[in-house]
Amino acid sequence: MKNNSKASKSPKADNLRPYSSLVLDGPERAPSRAMLYPVGFKPEDFKKPLIGIASTWSMVTPCNMHIDKLALEAEKGANAAGGKAIIFNTITISDGISMGSEGMKYSLVSREVIADSIETVVGCEGMDGYVAIGGCDKNMPGALMAIARMNRPAVFAYGGTILPGCITGDTRKLDVVSVFEAVGAHANKKISDGELQAIESCAIPGPGSCGGMYTANTMASAIEALGMSLPNSSAQAAISPAKKDDCQRAGAAVVNLIKKGIRPLDIMTKKAFENAITVVIALGGSTNAVLHLLAMANAAKVKLSLDDFTRIGKKVPVLADLKPSGKHLMSELVAIGGIRPLMKTLLDAGLLHGDCLTVSAQTLAEDLKGVRPYPVGQTIIRPLNDPIKKDSHLVVLYGNLSPEGSVAKITGKEGLRFEGRARVFNSEELALKKILDGGIKKGDVVVIRYEGPKGGPGMREMLSPTSAIMGKGLGKEVALITDGRFSGGTHGFVVGHITPEAHVGGPLALVKEGDTIVIDAEKRELSVNISAKEMAARRKTWKQPKARYTRGVLAKYAHLVTSASLGAVTDNNLNLE
Repeated sequence: MKNNSKASKSPKADNLRPYSSLVLDGPERAPSRAMLYPVGFKPEDFKKPLIGIASTWSMVTPCNMHIDKLALEAEKGANAAGGKAIIFNTITISDGISMGSEGMKYSLVSREVIADSIETVVGCEGMDGYVAIGGCDKNMPGALMAIARMNRPAVFAYGGTILPGCITGDTRKLDVVSVFEAVGAHANKKISDGELQAIESCAIPGPGSCGGMYTANTMASAIEALGMSLPNSSAQAAISPAKKDDCQRAGAAVVNLIKKGIRPLDIMTKKAFENAITVVIALGGSTNAVLHLLAMANAAKVKLSLDDFTRIGKKVPVLADLKPSGKHLMSELVAIGGIRPLMKTLLDAGLLHGDCLTVSAQTLAEDLKGVRPYPVGQTIIRPLNDPIKKDSHLVVLYGNLSPEGSVAKITGKEGLRFEGRARVFNSEELALKKILDGGIKKGDVVVIRYEGPKGGPGMREMLSPTSAIMGKGLGKEVALITDGRFSGGTHGFVVGHITPEAHVGGPLALVKEGDTIVIDAEKRELSVNISAKEMAARRKTWKQPKARYTRGVLAKYAHLVTSASLGAVTDNNLNLE
């Protein structure tokens, strides 16, 4: 039988195929090559860099339902550039479906599963580089964590934003948060059963990620600013020629990065993470960006902390009038040029590091050269001299309720200080029931605890209770604090990521009904008005709740996960270094 192993006569690593050559080259690797003929390989393909295409396609959610087609585009791009692509899948979950239920505990956990699964396939199969395509928000940091850990040439491609939904005869541009807030309005008798059904049936018209500057669009923008996706990848409609082209170019870009010897950790530097934080702030992005950027930096072995968000936030203004706290959707920003004109403005003002390398194999400054400004008269992105807020909306708070830090999302529309009476709930479900029943009144501070990374476990997003508060018309009159986290769709006077979390004995566990809680964004403090002596007395009687899960992925997660102030990662507690 003729030997078709001409790809290489030596088992030594190939410069362009440093990983695949070890798996596929030489007579003794004939069984490995034999396994690849049935999936489409030809003898000449064994001479090419092996490019993985990590697809997060699933019919679980509209965010990812189109990504199988985008993966085919990335495959085309990699093959045309001289690589040989293999498509493989990883998981996704739907926050929008599981929100407010026990299932939501798996959401943040999925970030770790995605990172682990991409690492597993790429490492096992000896891929020389790869494209990761993500839609729903945990896909993105999960992919970037795997990319940083493995440090093989890679590009992230965003699946793209959804288009707005609409009701016939209604001028409102609807999205998933419109539905959550409609639930609160319905409970408050502001809309009928028929109106609620009309909103739910057409708010989400097709493929793509949630349409405001929620977590998916926030993280896509952050990753572009980080330099790990191609220019404009973050600002394209899911169903568009531009998005197909983006994915094709991503496949080609990986092959180019292999040829040039550029690896992710050459790009994912401390200055690049500072660029990502800057763009997130200017866009008024999700609090989840804090959690995810910390986790991504940890994977890249870059020292990033909550205090970096404060340091950068003091000099970077909020410029984007985007939902949830603003008026516009991501599709409208796409129509006027995406985030690149904003980044050019920030670069010219000295707020971005232009010398950072990107996956285009150019610097950020070179990528932004020649970018045109936004059209005259647009109202989505404000000028630097007329910001929505002169400093960051992501405010890190310390104090006797969060000695290790917490994260507030304060645009200024809610005010900068809130003092109120604690209404204490040991789960999201209990709090939501009380809100919808009308039991929460003006001046209350809703306290939701035991929802942290370990206590939940899984650090659920509190979109259901915060949306119910907004739907009840209490957005400026009621605050909510939690050791859980918030959806990018959340707005109002909210503080999350409180650390240490209640489950490990953090001060939040010691708050009692009726205590006075103070949220002060100017002083950057979150406090409860009780003495240290009283706090110590309460601590003596506190008992840690039993673990909610003792087997399976949630139990493993609870055992390994770190504090939210460290990114809620699962590979810091292994004590292997």
